Amino acid sequence: MDIEYKGGNCVVITAKKNTIVVDPKLSELNLKDQGANAAVQLLTQPSFEAPHSEDTLVVSGPGEYEVANISIRGIAARAHMDTPEDGMRATMYSLATEEVSVAIAGHVYPEISEDQLEALGVVDVLIVPVGGGGYTLDAAGAVDLVRKVGPKMVIPTHYADSATKYPVPQADLDLFVKELGAAVEVSSKLKLKAGTLSETLTVQQLNRVA
Repeated sequence: MDIEYKGGNCVVITAKKNTIVVDPKLSELNLKDQGANAAVQLLTQPSFEAPHSEDTLVVSGPGEYEVANISIRGIAARAHMDTPEDGMRATMYSLATEEVSVAIAGHVYPEISEDQLEALGVVDVLIVPVGGGGYTLDAAGAVDLVRKVGPKMVIPTHYADSATKYPVPQADLDLFVKELGAAVEVSSKLKLKAGTLSETLTVQQLNRVA
């Protein structure tokens, strides 16, 4: 499984020659939309859907899905800016292959339940936004979520980037890294294989690939 970061909350996951794109609508952030020809667009909120081919499967809510031997579970969650009265309008995801499991948080409210944690299951890699600004999880909220989920690796997204025009200012990645206090590795593409993950929590900083 390979993972690349495209900006915002968008990552591209490639496994078994199939491409899964998370939250591909980036044109509103001054970046290029992704996922036009992807096998799957995975949306943590429906508004993050981007133009795509008729062959693309769009997943935008809770449920169980299977794509090329990748098991995908969508878990209902409260969106970060919603009130309790708004209900569960966001979706977290768990992706699992025979080798590795990946959880995608999206713009969730930081307090997630034991039932949601159980639905996520054992998580090797957690992808989580960290920029804050009232729009998404800030450093403290993201660290709290990391501690609850207990992954071996964290991939932070949605932090300050000079090329990305966020609707509200986002904090620098350093704030999250200092708050978490874990070792940092930097690359442009993460290649995940069974047995390659450290037993010590690591932050994987993925340089944005246009």
